Amino acid sequence: MTPRQDVQEEIARRADDLVALTTALVGFDTTVRGSAGEPARDEADLQEFLAGRLRAAGATVDVWTPKPGDLPESPQTPPGLGFDGRPQLVARFPGTGGGRSLLFNGHIDIVSAEPRADWASDPFRAEVRDGRLYGRGTCDMKGGIAAAVVAAEALAALGIRLPGDLLINTATDEEWNGAGTLASVGYGVRADAAVVPEPTDLNVVTAQRGILGGTVTVAGRPGHAEFPPGDWRSGGAVNAIEKTLPVLDALRELRERWAADPAHRHPLLPPPSIVPTMIKGGEWWVTYPASCEVCLDVTYLPVQADGGGWASRVRTEIEDTVRKAVADGGWLAAHPPDFAWETELAPAEVPADHALAGALRAAATGLGRAPRVVGEPSWTDAATLTRFGNTPAVCLGPTATRPDGSPTLHTVDEYIEVSDLVATAQTLALTALTMTTAV
Repeated sequence: MTPRQDVQEEIARRADDLVALTTALVGFDTTVRGSAGEPARDEADLQEFLAGRLRAAGATVDVWTPKPGDLPESPQTPPGLGFDGRPQLVARFPGTGGGRSLLFNGHIDIVSAEPRADWASDPFRAEVRDGRLYGRGTCDMKGGIAAAVVAAEALAALGIRLPGDLLINTATDEEWNGAGTLASVGYGVRADAAVVPEPTDLNVVTAQRGILGGTVTVAGRPGHAEFPPGDWRSGGAVNAIEKTLPVLDALRELRERWAADPAHRHPLLPPPSIVPTMIKGGEWWVTYPASCEVCLDVTYLPVQADGGGWASRVRTEIEDTVRKAVADGGWLAAHPPDFAWETELAPAEVPADHALAGALRAAATGLGRAPRVVGEPSWTDAATLTRFGNTPAVCLGPTATRPDGSPTLHTVDEYIEVSDLVATAQTLALTALTMTTAV
């Protein structure tokens, strides 16, 4: 048999171990933190568990806790963000020399499993039913991490020394702001190319939108809701919730203009968008609300980014559009809405004909799959590696959608197809054989 056949069969033999490893990772509660001050959960224990396993396979492993100053300066993370209890990991399987290096990167954090009562089984005790492994993080993305680890272990067990180094980087905080991979890049983690085994249905993701999170606050003036408000110019009450409606209309109209603009058409990505996702207003049920806050989720294309890849032009366009829409001499003209911008994640794109995309597609095709080059409507750590780590990165991983086309990630009863788990590990290992060859 050829080395490629050996690798494919070795991983097939390890299918039960692959399920067991994913199950073990699911058992660590690594729910993403909701704020900078939230205490760590099981992140350190999970990283040490993986470190032991990777060392046993022959890798040199470095587990470290970044300091706030280690993060490269960017709008991506809050100033002074700490990592106490949330270490990062990089493992290296050294090559024989002269080949290209390849990195597998994955995030260990997961979104909340609530409402846990709605799950058919305990979300932190993964369970196989009808060929599917259920549990929080099975597809996003502890299954992908397990596939990367088993791919590397299979190559090592067969005594295959790749010409170039093979690296595995497991990071925290992707679900919040990508801080872990950003810290890893600052630490020096990089390679000639990278695969992030996010759930993709074994398609190859080469492009992704950027994300901008913010809040727009509309001011009002309190007063008794059961009395006529009077004229605002004479000190009368103003209902901040009602004054928010023209702001929402302006945002909707801008979203529609973006969608209709030919300059915002991308062969792989949906149009840019602005979605109000949370609203908070009012102080008492019989008081005109003094303020109303609306949280915004903004997605934007690489073409909309500024010279550094960030959303400065998008922010300006949103603010100018809203202020122009309410500049009618009324309350909002005198009290313009206030914008506060928070999380910002830069978009990224690797050419669809990049050698890594071709190698992944060839490997998956050889397994009987029909992989496509697609775009990611959201964001992944591949963007950080591509933009700031000098490492062209794409995504390929296991189950992302249910048979009806709806996503399985971030849902109740999240699952991964066991066959996808095995195919992902095989695809990663076969791609390593191709991509680490001599330059």
